[in-house]
Amino acid sequence: MDAFYASVEQAAKPSLRGKAVVVGGIGPRGVVATASYEARVFGVRSAMPTAQARRLCPHGAYLVPRFEVYRSVSERVMALLARLSPLVEPLSLDEAFVDLAAGGSAGTAAEARAVGERLRAEIAAVTGVTGSVGLAGAKMLAKIASERAKPDGLVLIAPGTERELLAPLTVRTLPGVGPATAEVLRRAGIHTIEETVRAGEAELTRLLGKAHGAGVFRMACGVDDRPVVAEREGKSISVEDTFQVDVTDRARIRFEVRGLAERCVTRLRAAGRSGRTVVLKVRRYDFSTLTRSETLRGPTDDPAVVREAAERLLEGVDTTEGVRLLGVGVSALADFTQEDLFAQSERAAADGAPAPEPARAPGGEENEEPAPDRTWLPGLDVRHERYGPGWVQGSGVGRVTVRFERPEDRAPGRVRTFPVDDPELRRGEPLPLVPGLPAGQDSGSEASVPKSPSGGGSSSGGRSSP
Repeated sequence: MDAFYASVEQAAKPSLRGKAVVVGGIGPRGVVATASYEARVFGVRSAMPTAQARRLCPHGAYLVPRFEVYRSVSERVMALLARLSPLVEPLSLDEAFVDLAAGGSAGTAAEARAVGERLRAEIAAVTGVTGSVGLAGAKMLAKIASERAKPDGLVLIAPGTERELLAPLTVRTLPGVGPATAEVLRRAGIHTIEETVRAGEAELTRLLGKAHGAGVFRMACGVDDRPVVAEREGKSISVEDTFQVDVTDRARIRFEVRGLAERCVTRLRAAGRSGRTVVLKVRRYDFSTLTRSETLRGPTDDPAVVREAAERLLEGVDTTEGVRLLGVGVSALADFTQEDLFAQSERAAADGAPAPEPARAPGGEENEEPAPDRTWLPGLDVRHERYGPGWVQGSGVGRVTVRFERPEDRAPGRVRTFPVDDPELRRGEPLPLVPGLPAGQDSGSEASVPKSPSGGGSSSGGRSSP
């Protein structure tokens, strides 16, 4: 899918179409989850600190994520992919591999292209957002093709053209080649895939080790026999960064760990998971690697809980000699979240606010309806008794600004400002991006999947990589 979170927000909010949109954490420690193509023109990228993004693109719309909406759109896309083949390997909410051969839907390149174009049209009809399809004989090549197809396109890599296509690309294009491996190859004078092939398997084995070197050489030659694995169950989700120069400043290290924790939770939520164990990875100046972990009382996808756990783990690691790599991960994954009330109480105390308590009636019984949430964050859905559904543009100094519009509107909606405690203003439910499809409709419903799409001019598709 193309700039998935941002594209969904643009589809839901007519006033943001064609504008720079950044989705992610909006606080001082926030990290960009997705940026629209309009924002990328200014240098905004995912995993970038939001503060830096604001400096690069001060006029952009900065919104908090609405994961329930993204999951709903993702489920509809995955349902369409499941009709093509029994072998669908989701990588995240917005990306999947599909083995078309297993579904018998494509035996030739021409048939594969027809399937891809039809898929793009179907997804446009069901979701209203765009994506890109890559078609090739192997997973690595299909992913490269999907990246080249962006935005809103389709690229097919014909058999026999793989080596020519790969030759000028950087070594980082290859699966398994991260910053550390790329640095080892760079020191050996290897920068492109063509240079990797010329170096030969023996040299790569000497540089990277037997298994890793052989694997990188095969990938550089365009040989990728990894199968599409359906219903792959991830054991952990993590992110890490390698620094060009060893970092010794403790404040900088702490800042990096916080950012990694935010990015890790973004991936965790994108996968629709939560986790119970937080893991910190530290590679020191001498290449020794330490891992520390902390198991929470229950699974969580709360960025503050993960960040605080990572910071506690960091306190027990000596970094005075320098750090080459930092990583934060979450393991012991689950499909649900159990709120860590103890952690919430600690944060509330640190902020000088009382710990959260359930609302209670005078007799001591819990109220059936808790007090409405008056936290008005940019991008959230709201509903006003007189003006109907809208979304929060911003708030501050006791006021909240709301734009009232629907996804099907052709023109931007009107803007109104209210007191933050306006009794007529409440949190609202997301509106369907495509008129006629309820926002919470079962993605597997045949009613939500057109059998014979017209394939009009605005067709789009999921990032399906057979």
